[in-house]
Amino acid sequence: MSQTYSPISADWPCQVTPPGTPDWERTAARWLRDLLPARYAGYSTLTRHPLLLARHARLQLQNEIRAVRAALQTCRTELPSLGFTETMIESTIKLYATELAQLNRLAQGVRLITDALVKESRRAPVTVRRRTPVAARR
Repeated sequence: MSQTYSPISADWPCQVTPPGTPDWERTAARWLRDLLPARYAGYSTLTRHPLLLARHARLQLQNEIRAVRAALQTCRTELPSLGFTETMIESTIKLYATELAQLNRLAQGVRLITDALVKESRRAPVTVRRRTPVAARR
């Protein structure tokens, strides 16, 4: 019995089964959906097409990363005027730094899944519809 080996990075999300295993795309789609706000679950265009879902998750994470970076960069200048103590500011900075690291890990997982989905789509057989002559259709 031969085994299929799929080298997966340590950054591969543990909730997603490896490419090539049964239902791996379904587990990838579920993980990607969980990265998006709940309202996106109702958009069948995204949920039926894992590559579109991965693209949107990538864009969503990019925007979240930008927002957290902006919040992190402005803590020391904006929070004192709002009455926050130095201890609270330091705690907030740690919170944002932790969140930024988590978002970067998620973004790496999305990149890996996207690459695997692209490779899978290129391997999938292309179905060619042959045109039937008009006379044969009657």
